[in-house]
Amino acid sequence: MDKKKIGRKILSDAGRLSLCTAAGAIFALNLNTFVHTGGLLPGGFSGLTILLQNIFSEFFGISVPYSPVYICMNLIPAAIAFKKIGKRFTIFSFITIIVMSLLTDILPHYEVTSDMLLISVFGGIINGFATSLCLIAGATSGGTDFISIAISEKYHIDAFNYILAFNAVLLSIDGFMFGWEKALYSIIFQYTTTLIINFLYKRYKKNTMFIVTEKPREVAETINSLTRHGATRIDAHGTYRDSSRQMLYSVVGTGELKKLIREIKKIDPDAFINVIKTDRLIGNFYIAPND
Repeated sequence: MDKKKIGRKILSDAGRLSLCTAAGAIFALNLNTFVHTGGLLPGGFSGLTILLQNIFSEFFGISVPYSPVYICMNLIPAAIAFKKIGKRFTIFSFITIIVMSLLTDILPHYEVTSDMLLISVFGGIINGFATSLCLIAGATSGGTDFISIAISEKYHIDAFNYILAFNAVLLSIDGFMFGWEKALYSIIFQYTTTLIINFLYKRYKKNTMFIVTEKPREVAETINSLTRHGATRIDAHGTYRDSSRQMLYSVVGTGELKKLIREIKKIDPDAFINVIKTDRLIGNFYIAPND
């Protein structure tokens, strides 16, 4: 590896470290402000940790710290992720987990607002933003996110919505034991979180492209070089000018779309491009693996 590649790798790792650290701090602030004030239950292992804290406090009078419980819960999923997803992915994820856990116990609780609807919506937005930072950095906040990423990597689907089933069980237990009002507000919190993640994180989202162009070979080569995806060339006939045309069909990741369209328009400014959201794809589709 030459010096330039080493330098780029160090800068990349520094950026990932910064994003993971920032995400952990945001998670902790959110837990000690919106989540604590509203008595909400976030999703995943974080929610399970808070549920256990509430149970021990309410029924046994024992104050259980957040960090040891949350870190211990993540050990087994992290070991699986280390083998199945990627070593560096797991290491950066654990940086987020440790920062979040320690700061949650260290930072004081602060009430921003007492309005439960505002708490649920803005708490969910912040939680979704912090989760997206982790994912963009090639990491995760731990717990069920490890499981979700593993499913997404294996089956090439967006699995975050399926984690809602696990969260529904947590909310049912919380509502039965501590009252349904806050559990219902927690649903708003978790739903908002999911919306923000789906909006900001594009890794597993796909788009179908239909490209009518007079330079199909150059466009196909660009698609392959930028995305490592192929394209199907189709003979077509344009009725407007009553002339033979060439159309390319390809499926690409949403995160690659803007750059790809920009490069295609450089090759053929007159290219006609139709982009359609793809909900399901069966067959080989390349996604760069987590490291």
